[in-house]
Amino acid sequence: MSSVSDIDRHIETLRTCKPIPEADVKALCEKAKEILSAEESVLHAKAPITICGDIHGQYHDLIELFKVGGDIPETNYLFMGDFVDRGSHSVETFLLLLAYKVRYPDRIVLIRGNHESRQITQVYGFYDECLRKYGSANVWQCCTDVFDHLSLSCLIEDKIFCVHGGLSPSITTLDEIRSIDRTIEVPHDGPMCDLLWSDPEDMTGWGISPRGAGYLFGGDVVKQFLQGNNLSKICRAHQLVMEGYKSHFDDLVITVWSAPNYCYRCGNVAAIMRVDEGLRQEFVIFQDAPVADRGMAPKSMVPEYFL
Repeated sequence: MSSVSDIDRHIETLRTCKPIPEADVKALCEKAKEILSAEESVLHAKAPITICGDIHGQYHDLIELFKVGGDIPETNYLFMGDFVDRGSHSVETFLLLLAYKVRYPDRIVLIRGNHESRQITQVYGFYDECLRKYGSANVWQCCTDVFDHLSLSCLIEDKIFCVHGGLSPSITTLDEIRSIDRTIEVPHDGPMCDLLWSDPEDMTGWGISPRGAGYLFGGDVVKQFLQGNNLSKICRAHQLVMEGYKSHFDDLVITVWSAPNYCYRCGNVAAIMRVDEGLRQEFVIFQDAPVADRGMAPKSMVPEYFL
């Protein structure tokens, strides 16, 4: 078991954008699984808290996020998944967030995104990055085992429902999310898949998603879900937003995107969403970090329809 001093040392190393040794990764992941497995599939968090969207391995932009949002443990954070893939530093990004989770478990919430998946990470960069930096798939295996223990959603003050993607036609109550056996690879369909893959759309009812997984859902679906669970709004990530955040259905759904200049070429700004004790929201916009050597994502990783 890693000591506090070990974790602090790992954080110090990772804050310089250097990977930690494989043996330390294994120990860190084992401790993280112990902490995460004790958490429910619907976590509860208190305000004030700062909500973050996709990071996608853009390590230097994660550090920029901490500059504008405040460091841990002074600031409480909720990261809504998609920590890895596409960016050049998925290893350092995910391990830093994991080290913070182990060091300050009550100050940072990590929930699962659709890229926290073995299948997806073998296509969009994380697997290859682990091979390149460690010479084997061992670190990838350790990290993907951790993915299986991440929670699926989080409630802020029992009012704001936070999830990576969106809603599911198979889920009408929060108890149905709590009953999901989440310690598996993300399925190709079903309620767990929908929570990680679905998107809001200006429509009525449910629609087929062009992503090939999850669903499109309209404002009527959102209102029914919120009323049925005594909630005020949904906060989610999953979709690139050029302005950093977007309001849907008269502010009942908020999309937060926290990877500026996505894939180092999209030109978008990023945002984080601060929620105070009165559940008032404030958005902080930030640009990509001024780092010249961050690298470029191969074109094969940037399909027309962003995952």
